[in-house]
Amino acid sequence: MGTCASRCLRASAALAAAGAIAFATPALAAAPSTIEPADTAWMIVATALVLMMTIPGLALFYSGMVRKKNVLATMAQSLAAVMLISILWVAFGYSLAFVGDGTWIGSLDRAFLAGMGMDSVHPGAKTIPEALFMLYQMTFAIITVALVAGSVADRMRFSAYLLFGIAWFIFVYVPLAHWIWGGGFLAQAGVVDFAGGLVVHLSAGTGGLVAALVMGRRQGYGSENLSPFDLSLAVVGTGLLWVGWFGFNGGSALGANAHAVMAILTTHLAACAGAITWGALEWSTRRKPSVLGMISGAVAGLGTITPASGFVAPWHGLVIGALAGIICYWACTSLKHRFNYDDSLDVFGVHGVGGLTGTLLAGVFATAAIGGTSGLIEGNPKQLVAQLYGVAVTLVWSGGVTWGLLKLVSAFVPLRVSREHELEGLDISQHGEALQ
Repeated sequence: MGTCASRCLRASAALAAAGAIAFATPALAAAPSTIEPADTAWMIVATALVLMMTIPGLALFYSGMVRKKNVLATMAQSLAAVMLISILWVAFGYSLAFVGDGTWIGSLDRAFLAGMGMDSVHPGAKTIPEALFMLYQMTFAIITVALVAGSVADRMRFSAYLLFGIAWFIFVYVPLAHWIWGGGFLAQAGVVDFAGGLVVHLSAGTGGLVAALVMGRRQGYGSENLSPFDLSLAVVGTGLLWVGWFGFNGGSALGANAHAVMAILTTHLAACAGAITWGALEWSTRRKPSVLGMISGAVAGLGTITPASGFVAPWHGLVIGALAGIICYWACTSLKHRFNYDDSLDVFGVHGVGGLTGTLLAGVFATAAIGGTSGLIEGNPKQLVAQLYGVAVTLVWSGGVTWGLLKLVSAFVPLRVSREHELEGLDISQHGEALQ
């Protein structure tokens, strides 16, 4: 009996100890992870798709529309954007744009990714690792800086582009990303931008237009044949951009869910409608629908639907895409000829005007059942007013800061290559290489 009692006492003590440990464990253990494998897998794919939009997508799209002597130089600008902006984003861009709750700018708490662990999550994307959220947003910053270069293709010095791209990223892109996506004052005012109508397209288009005006027209503009070298490259680039846009807009849902699918469907329909509309306009006015026109219409539809893609129904995508084809066609023809500016690859006419149009139409067509926000049609005119406010701020900030940065850069290096180098071609003068 004594032995049995002793054993029972020891067993009771062990159970008590185990109970104490069990009750203590929840207080000591880390909070359970909210990371979802499916969302993580989709966002890895979306990140790769958006990076593909710059290299090779935009590189091919842009280089196919310049002259043969500037193909490599144009590709080099897209490549440079990837290299530079990736490092700057990790160093401080991500932290200033998405960390902290400042009205005007974020914090440096995540500078060089300090404190970011394997299981860290961002408050706005709790089902994917924070490192993946950071990478995804990096690809948006990259393509925005690369887009601006299209307005000054054929004439900007490579060293000037590097300095300008760094400065533009710091003083234009990062603040806008925080104001709209990072909880800044535009987000607080109710401005919505699902995937970059303001942050990416209008800011890049406005910056590109200002850069084109500051640098002046290309040699031979209006008197020489400046037609594209190889539109087949541009068509391939368009295809890569089109598919990549599924990650651009669909990925902005930040998860593998119905919201992402709806955004992708709306995006695809808008691209189709934009291409058909632009082609039809050319057919009716010039008797022939050009390949350049159709791919321009597709990109116009993609850029215009971007801010609204997560807030509208698929049939809205068709309407927005058709309007993009009409309005951007007018901007790239009548408006451009009226003011005689040399936006080399129509960055303002397609991306700037498209981003502006899509941002306003998001305020018209936004559907609460899809994106949680009602627009004008659903009886919420305040949303359209907020969108107008966002457009005005983006136009003024991007345009004004771009002008100041170009003047600053020109104090250190000439913005433009010499007349002789421009006639020779930037491939040789800037990189010492040329297509055979």
